[in-house]
Amino acid sequence: MANAASTPTTAHKPGDGYVQSFARGLEVIRSFSADAPRQTLTEVAGRSGLSRAGARRILLTLETLGYVSSDGKLFSLTPRILDLGFAYLSSMPIWNLAEPVMEALVAEVKESCSAAVLDGTDIVYVLRVPTHKIMSISLGVGSRLPAYCTSMGRMLLSALPEAELMKCLQASTLEARTKYTVTDVKELAARIAQVRKQGWSLVNQELEEGLVSMAAPITNRAGQTVAALNISGQANRTSAKAMQESMLPQLLSAASAISRLLSVQRN
Repeated sequence: MANAASTPTTAHKPGDGYVQSFARGLEVIRSFSADAPRQTLTEVAGRSGLSRAGARRILLTLETLGYVSSDGKLFSLTPRILDLGFAYLSSMPIWNLAEPVMEALVAEVKESCSAAVLDGTDIVYVLRVPTHKIMSISLGVGSRLPAYCTSMGRMLLSALPEAELMKCLQASTLEARTKYTVTDVKELAARIAQVRKQGWSLVNQELEEGLVSMAAPITNRAGQTVAALNISGQANRTSAKAMQESMLPQLLSAASAISRLLSVQRN
């Protein structure tokens, strides 16, 4: 499993091995989202930055391969696109082993539990065991959230070398998602330094008002942070202080259990 904490914050420059058509195909796939699940050819071209002719060739290729469907006017992704993400998850059986640990944690603390890895300036969810719906955002495997204002994000950012951390923060779009969101780079760096020192992270209503979350690191056999585990709850039901006092030991124990499972997996 790759070290998720060692993530580049600067895009790689195309080299001799760069396949432009493949890169454009990925841009077309990424143009589809919850906000744009069905698009016309013109919309796909605009969202992916391609010409209509280029977007059409890629869409027809994806349709031939079964990743895209069309009614003659609108294009949409098919369930087969999930195979691409499943290849990532199935290549790391640790998440199959981690799920029972997370389910036990949810049963104990009665709050939702998730695991995520760092990808650039975002976190990407790789596993989630929900309880109540606590966010207006619908989250699932593959969902992305900004790292700077999430508990798992700050946990993962704390594992970066200082220079990489600052580059990542400077590359992030730091916007005030709520009145509590910290957007100052120096203040964020200070908070992340505190996370690094204490070994866990707590974010109180910075991503979304009413949402409190706490995260712990998942490490490999070399002690490197490769993912983060969190629990999330509603502030009106469980305050940040109450979550820390009553749930932090269980969260740390679950993260340690998953880390032990990871340490015995073959590379």
